[in-house]
Amino acid sequence: MIKLMHLGDLHLGKSLSDFDLIRDQQYMIDQILSIADRESVDGVLIAGDVYDKSIPSEAATRLLDYFLIELAKKKRKVFMISGNHDSDDRLNYGSALFASNQIFISAVFDGTLHKETMIDGDTVTDIYMLPFVKASQVRHFFPDEEIESYDDAVRTIIKNTSMNMNHRNILIAHQFVAGKGEDPAMAGSENLGTQSVGTVEKIGYDCFDDFEYVALGHIHSPQRVGRDGIRYAGSPLKYSLNEASNEKSVPIISISGSDMIKIDLLPLKPLRDLRHIRGKMVDLLDQKPLNASEDFIYVTLTDEDLIDDAMGRFQQIYPNTVRIDYDNSHTREVEMVDISRIADRKSFTDLIGDFYRMMYGCEMTDEEMAVMRMAGRLAMPTHLRLCH
Repeated sequence: MIKLMHLGDLHLGKSLSDFDLIRDQQYMIDQILSIADRESVDGVLIAGDVYDKSIPSEAATRLLDYFLIELAKKKRKVFMISGNHDSDDRLNYGSALFASNQIFISAVFDGTLHKETMIDGDTVTDIYMLPFVKASQVRHFFPDEEIESYDDAVRTIIKNTSMNMNHRNILIAHQFVAGKGEDPAMAGSENLGTQSVGTVEKIGYDCFDDFEYVALGHIHSPQRVGRDGIRYAGSPLKYSLNEASNEKSVPIISISGSDMIKIDLLPLKPLRDLRHIRGKMVDLLDQKPLNASEDFIYVTLTDEDLIDDAMGRFQQIYPNTVRIDYDNSHTREVEMVDISRIADRKSFTDLIGDFYRMMYGCEMTDEEMAVMRMAGRLAMPTHLRLCH
């Protein structure tokens, strides 16, 4: 039997607002290493966005170095591709040397879908590695093909890859893969950058029909796409408010003979959880759950009035409060306003006065209006400011 662990979107070096997450990521890496030991995995699939930035911090590179060394010590093979956050060249640096330690990196698409093979008795498993690609990159290598979309690009790559269908075939990819009429659930922290998620970027899951398991990266919420064998591992940590209710996990893929591939989702528990709490300030501060003071907290206050230094007061109890917003009659009224018509035939003074009245239920003083006029003038482009 061959056992593989599927990881994606580590985003080493990422922060949560002003909070550094390197300690949380170290804790999670150690937990992943413990799972690898307990499950006796033979290989680890890392599906891109290894780093959070194309120029990673020193702490992030040290953490990846530590992770790979620990895996190599246990003779676990590593199959790693680049994601859209990674610098291809930086991630690819030293790849030939890494390969001698069974750490295989495919960070730059060079016209070939690279493959590594694992053998267990009579079972041969081919692992293909597809780094993050755009249609323009693939078009360069296949000028005679009609490649207009990401879907065209990936289908072209697979079509031009010689595969042995008597082997078990696994693919690692970092793309936006969608089911039939259904997009994957976004976590909100993906930060896809210049790549907007639209019809050009979507890849239909059916283009992976020849693969028994597709280890995907790119989307941070763990989920299957189309069928159980096509899966986003999700990020190992919660990186946004939308992920507060996510249960993070790591897929373990077991391959044995001609049997169906078995997928087990093993839970991951963070050093500090991310929670969303809601209610009046006095109630929330009085009802602090035990052992939760170190968690990352997003707060939605339902108090009707704005509270002075709300962040400072919350951080006395919850030092890792990330953000505070309000949900009350004032904010709901603002949400119902037709923004497209709010400025019709109204002066700057009228607009500011209306907004203040809506938020606070009273009129602005002359002094407050004077401050807002000054702020408005400073915000204007210089050539317009000179005309006033």
